[in-house]
Amino acid sequence: MSNLIEQARAKEWFYSFELPDGSTTPTYHGIDIQAIHDTRWQMVQSCLNERLGSGRGGLTALDLASHQGWFAVNLARAGFADVLGIDARESHVEDSQLMRDIYGLEHLSFRQGNIHDLDPEQIGRFEVVLMLGLLYHLENPIGALRACRALCKNLCLIETQIVPGMNGYVDYGSYQYVRPLKGSFGIIDETEETHGPEASITGICLVPSLDALIWILHKVGFSDVTVLEPPADAYEQLRYHKRVMVAAQV
Repeated sequence: MSNLIEQARAKEWFYSFELPDGSTTPTYHGIDIQAIHDTRWQMVQSCLNERLGSGRGGLTALDLASHQGWFAVNLARAGFADVLGIDARESHVEDSQLMRDIYGLEHLSFRQGNIHDLDPEQIGRFEVVLMLGLLYHLENPIGALRACRALCKNLCLIETQIVPGMNGYVDYGSYQYVRPLKGSFGIIDETEETHGPEASITGICLVPSLDALIWILHKVGFSDVTVLEPPADAYEQLRYHKRVMVAAQV
């Protein structure tokens, strides 16, 4: 155990993990960014408690874009019977496996994968699916939301940045054929940042408006979509509605 903790201390992390000896992992961004992770987890916990209660011993959970495993570790420690984290970057999977071993969480596993390539027949379907901080890094966010629905048996929690929405009507081929706008996307350029550990792997990012996100979630097959209320002390972007977390129920 001490050797594993020394390995964790020897590198810088995106998350501030509390280690079994009482110390925390050094981060490469300073402590301020941890507030967004803490707010996300607080909102996840509140929703899980409200919708699932405390009896999670027979439930499974999937963390998409699990990064270094902070949320997957929290899910495993929160009582889920089996937790899987999937991330596109091999280095993140290796970091996550180190943390799993440090905490001794045998019911937690990680693998490398792309959200668009995941097959429910191979990896299964899960009672709870998390997709936190991923959607706004993707060039095919609708495909990612379809994947979430295919992998989800009960509840999907999605946290994302959003852009200002557009509404109204558009002449769709002719002034005689008018269609209402259901939402909009903003294009964000991360093409010079794909080497970064938190950036898009393709560089082209389509960020939805809130109306677009809610409408698409219904259209890909979720029966109920709720925008979760952030706590009073939430990270500023969630508090001021520049980011949202939604609960999508199957």
